[in-house]
Amino acid sequence: MFQQAERQFRNLSILFTELPLLERPAAAAAAGFTAVELWWPWTDAPVPEKRQLDGLRAALRTAGTQLVGLNFYAGQLPGPDRGALSIPGEESERFRANLDVAADFAQSLGCTALNALYGNRVDGIDPATQDALALENLTLAARAAHRIGATLLIEALNAPESPHCPIVSAPQAIEVVEAVNAATGLDNARFLLDLYHLAMNGEDLEQAIDRYTPLTGHVQIADSPGRGAPGTGTLPLEALLDRLHTNGYDGWTGLEYQPGDRPSTDAFTWLPRPHRAAH
Repeated sequence: MFQQAERQFRNLSILFTELPLLERPAAAAAAGFTAVELWWPWTDAPVPEKRQLDGLRAALRTAGTQLVGLNFYAGQLPGPDRGALSIPGEESERFRANLDVAADFAQSLGCTALNALYGNRVDGIDPATQDALALENLTLAARAAHRIGATLLIEALNAPESPHCPIVSAPQAIEVVEAVNAATGLDNARFLLDLYHLAMNGEDLEQAIDRYTPLTGHVQIADSPGRGAPGTGTLPLEALLDRLHTNGYDGWTGLEYQPGDRPSTDAFTWLPRPHRAAH
């Protein structure tokens, strides 16, 4: 299965979490993957110490794993997805402080996709105020990404699991993508199409693929229900990925699923080893 999915990679922030961060790249390589992505690893440190950045960079390089996606600082992840860029006050400032740090780290590893998570709605603050702040910060993020030749990714989460996030549909995410591109003139903002989140929102996945493939810069998958590996739920993931490729998508496909109650090394039996490597 998944014969057209040669550009698969693993998310080291949701898989192999039973291992310390610096051991995860080697574990991914041992499982046959040559490309990985990460949420911002230091949830309390938008500007970590140099030794922490150097340590992770060295671990990725030593393992021979290419970093293909990185989140900007987004607050406490894992947990209830909340982001930071649209939250006034300290969280917004932490997001801004992280922009060049994350971009420089990504550039040092040849990573060209940076994901910026919208923040949750905050009680007592006008949503329009949060949206204006979000656009301002996403404009800064797009410019930071542009400086290193990267794409800025905008992701839709899902309402059941992130009920306070305002971006919980493909059309909402696309609206933000277009607003950022209009504000900057750089045309480097793109949609992060996560099939699990869209399925949890009850969207027509084939229609979303047909409509939004041209603006899609990154794809992530997990089966639904359960956010497990392909085959643990009911999504026709192979057919959906084939549809993406037919529509012209030739980018990466990220495995952002939970291994369940088994070791992460046992969570890849559905994917033949030759299709785990980057080409």
